[in-house]
Amino acid sequence: MALGTSLFLIAVGAILRYAVSDSVPGIDLPVIGLILMIVGIVGLLISLFTMTLWDRDRRRGDVVEERRVRDPYRDPYA
Repeated sequence: MALGTSLFLIAVGAILRYAVSDSVPGIDLPVIGLILMIVGIVGLLISLFTMTLWDRDRRRGDVVEERRVRDPYRDPYA
């Protein structure tokens, strides 16, 4: 679940939990809102955790060897 999807689920869940006062027979909208907020928060934590791990792996790559390429057309005496 991506970061944007998690934030969307949290927002929709908060709207259903706190802003909707209508009732649907057989459906408890505040409970559905709470469930959506919990799923969004869990998805947000997982997204942040995986982004942190991915960034750490990217920074770990070191330059092993630097190779200079000679271009005879630009610098014929190099």
